[in-house]
Amino acid sequence: MGKTLNELADELKEYIISVQADAHNKVTLRPERYNNLKLKMDITKNKKPHVIISISMSQAEFDLKSIEKNSGGLGPDERYAIRWLGKTNTIPALMECWKRVEKNLGKAYEKEV
Repeated sequence: MGKTLNELADELKEYIISVQADAHNKVTLRPERYNNLKLKMDITKNKKPHVIISISMSQAEFDLKSIEKNSGGLGPDERYAIRWLGKTNTIPALMECWKRVEKNLGKAYEKEV
């Protein structure tokens, strides 16, 4: 069995923090901002493979085939989310989650998949 959305959310959180943890950002980095980072998929609202990334009060939906944003926005964190989505194993892991969502024909949130 592949990774869950919760595990992938943890990976994204670690990725964003590590990218920002250079010498120039140490003072302004607030890792606690990412404690409520969530990934979800909702096949009832969009039948195409997608992932919804929520960080703090921001939320954006990304297409899993093109890595393009369908809706919403993540502010300055959006560039990190797009880079993470572009990593080698990220999309295949998310597609596995999508297949499980299709099989269950419903919503999948971070702890359900």
